[in-house]
Amino acid sequence: MSKSIIQTDQAPAAIGTYSQAVKAGTTVYLSGQIPLASATMEMVSEDFAEQAVQVFENLKAVCEAAGGTTNDLVKVNIFLIDLGHFATVNEIMSRYFNKPYPARAAVQVSALPKGAQIEIDGVMELPE
Repeated sequence: MSKSIIQTDQAPAAIGTYSQAVKAGTTVYLSGQIPLASATMEMVSEDFAEQAVQVFENLKAVCEAAGGTTNDLVKVNIFLIDLGHFATVNEIMSRYFNKPYPARAAVQVSALPKGAQIEIDGVMELPE
C-alpha cells in the first residue's frame, strides 16, 4: 500500500511534527484543524461560530487537496472546550455535509492548541 502526504497552502501549515493529512491507499487521515487562517496563521476570531466555520473551511481545503470533498469524510472527531456550543457546531456542520452524514464523536476537553475553542480531525475514504 502506498502512503503519501497531503499538503495545501489553503489550510494552516502544520505547527508541529505532523502532516495536514496522510493518504494510505484510498483512505485519508486528516490531522486536527483549529481555527487558524492559512494566510496569517493567526486565530480568526474569539467568536465561537467564526472559529467553527474556519475549522470546517480548513478541513474542506485539506479534503480537496487530497482529491475529495467533506462528503467523503466517513468519521469526524470534534473537540470542544465547551459542549454548550454543540448546537452551533451542528448548524455549521450542516453547511459542509450532505446526507448521509459521517460518523462522529464530540467531546469536551480542557484546552486546545493556541487557545482554540474547537478542533476537528477526520478520516476520509476516496473512491477507487
